[in-house]
Amino acid sequence: MLLHAGRRRTELPAGVDSVHNYYELQVFDEIARRDERAREDADFLADVACVALNHLPPRYIRHDVDMSFFLSPQEQEEMQKKVRKAVKDALRYVAERSNPDGA
Repeated sequence: MLLHAGRRRTELPAGVDSVHNYYELQVFDEIARRDERAREDADFLADVACVALNHLPPRYIRHDVDMSFFLSPQEQEEMQKKVRKAVKDALRYVAERSNPDGA
């Protein structure tokens, strides 16, 4: 979104800082639920989250309730399935590359 070219983030109008990707919280919750290492290692958590989020389509919103209000239960379940798969794949990918010995 181009509010004003060259404007610094600290100079943005009030309210735009609420814009975020809906999948972010879903991904972090799923990672924490699935993996003990991610709950203890912030770098591992961040790496897994980045990999997972890069495999999900962006869904920018201002308020999480907007998504739950406008999505059908089937759409919500499909999004959760995508999150579970992206996190599962990201956990495997990052774990394999963070332990070169494969152990």
